[in-house]
Amino acid sequence: MKHIEKGVSLRHAPADFIRDLNVDNASAGVVAGIFGISASVIHVGAGTAAGLDPHFIMIWVISYLLINGLFGLLMPAYYRLPLPMANSIPGALLFASIIPVVGVEAALGASLIAGAIALVAGLAGVMGIVMKLIPMPIVMGMVGGILLKFGLNMVEPLENALLPAAIMILAFFLSARFLRRVPPLIVAMLAGIAYMSYAGIDFSGVEFSVNFPEFIAPEFTLEAFLAYGLPLALILIGMETPAGVGLVKGMGYKEVPANAITAVGGLGTMISAFFNLHSTCIAAPMTGICSSPESGKLDKRWVAAVIAGAIFMVAAPFYGFVINLIEAMPSYFVAIVAGLALLKVITSAMHMAFSGKHEMGGLFSFLIAASGLQILDIGSSFWALVLGVLISLLFETKDFEFIRRVAHEPSA
Repeated sequence: MKHIEKGVSLRHAPADFIRDLNVDNASAGVVAGIFGISASVIHVGAGTAAGLDPHFIMIWVISYLLINGLFGLLMPAYYRLPLPMANSIPGALLFASIIPVVGVEAALGASLIAGAIALVAGLAGVMGIVMKLIPMPIVMGMVGGILLKFGLNMVEPLENALLPAAIMILAFFLSARFLRRVPPLIVAMLAGIAYMSYAGIDFSGVEFSVNFPEFIAPEFTLEAFLAYGLPLALILIGMETPAGVGLVKGMGYKEVPANAITAVGGLGTMISAFFNLHSTCIAAPMTGICSSPESGKLDKRWVAAVIAGAIFMVAAPFYGFVINLIEAMPSYFVAIVAGLALLKVITSAMHMAFSGKHEMGGLFSFLIAASGLQILDIGSSFWALVLGVLISLLFETKDFEFIRRVAHEPSA
């Protein structure tokens, strides 16, 4: 446990939460929570495409919200940092695709082993070392590539939904310019809701339902581990943690508990494996929303992550009702709100990636992450880091601090 970073405490977290709560971090937390819930449609789509039982898909998402909501409450409350927790989207796609091949129990057994690997990596202090060795411009290039699609998704509605998209985007910038005491995200959301109310939305298909996670006993097979468990472990350690840590550091936080994030994600993944859920990890896009300047002062942004976690837990049993509600809204609504929330994060990531050393490595990291390519069934974010560092080592050798030290050390 010596490698796990020490936090503040949970004892005074409720009182500190009330003290630090304000309109800025509350609105960012609501946006992050809504975004996280809406992202669950990826699970539904992947599960449906793989031919999975609709009831299983429902329980899968409910477990995603409830378990990750719990860890999403505890992590930011203990460290007083914006560290929202969710699950790996690349891992979700792999999970859905492997179930028809090896079965649910074997897939969950592979998730359990992947979680154990991540837990050991965090306890051993591996992530702290990794984050020191990977140059921040390359990490931020990867982050910028990941978040680019959210910026693109924000402007795409201008083609087919010009009026509501323009109203929401203009409301955001005009309020940021003239209504400085009102969070522009709230104004943009209200503008969008007002337009939808005027245009009329059909909520007739929304049905109320309540469901809870279900226990299942994992099984262990070598086939499932090699095809799914090992790639998932690499995703959790090599992609999800660096992306989340890079985002938080990029927003101005000097110390971020990389080892603890990895270990807790591993522990959460192990618990998740008994409840039809494939993983737990830091949520990069939600981290971007909660840690952005839109969340207010630096030392109070942790509140946004706690609110997002609370929204997850409250929404979990009513997922069927909540997702029907979101699906009744035009798709542009969540896309625009999420894009606006991440604007400053994207700006910061691009600035850090291309304003100093490791520019070529940062550029390739950005391009690879934005491309969405997969090699050996491992997502682009992992390869963005690996290939970005490799290219920088080849063409920007002198930019690496440890190489400069070796070059300047006098020979014995």
